[in-house]
Amino acid sequence: MVIVLFGAPGVGKGTQAEILAEKLRIAHMSTGAAFRSAIQAQTPVGVLAQSFVSQGKLVPDDVVAKIVEEFLAKPEFTKGYILDGFPRTRAQAEDLDRMLTASGGAIDHVVNIEVDDQTIVTRLLQRGRQDDQEDVIRRRLEIYNNETAPLLDFYGKKGTLTSIRGVGSVEDVTSRILAVIA
Repeated sequence: MVIVLFGAPGVGKGTQAEILAEKLRIAHMSTGAAFRSAIQAQTPVGVLAQSFVSQGKLVPDDVVAKIVEEFLAKPEFTKGYILDGFPRTRAQAEDLDRMLTASGGAIDHVVNIEVDDQTIVTRLLQRGRQDDQEDVIRRRLEIYNNETAPLLDFYGKKGTLTSIRGVGSVEDVTSRILAVIA
């Protein structure tokens, strides 16, 4: 089973991915974890990604896809997995489709966790991280809306997309997701 969790920064994708991975007994891949792993291991693609990161540049889609592909090749991903933070662009979505087709797989569910912008801003400000300043949060939401949200249409046309309300308790949101993927 392959599940993609979608939603703006702060909707709870990471939290839900961890819970669902445990409940479903499948692996979870966070893009951040994949990047850190590739960079720390100094894999060829990790070294390439680090060259962009160290210059303060965005890592190109093809490099991101290679990092994800390398990460998903690990044995724990053979029984299915949850993706959190990938894909973020149309090019990444197409790369993911190619990866899955090559391995005989497909996305089973794309779950979009919907939370309004003001609730997201409030959540992230309460988190208290150094980079969680309101102007930075609003910029991240703008980037999400411009670059990633269009993928909802892409997956909607494929028939794999379901949106759920991301407000309420963590358990309520988990129940909504499980109802969709069951």
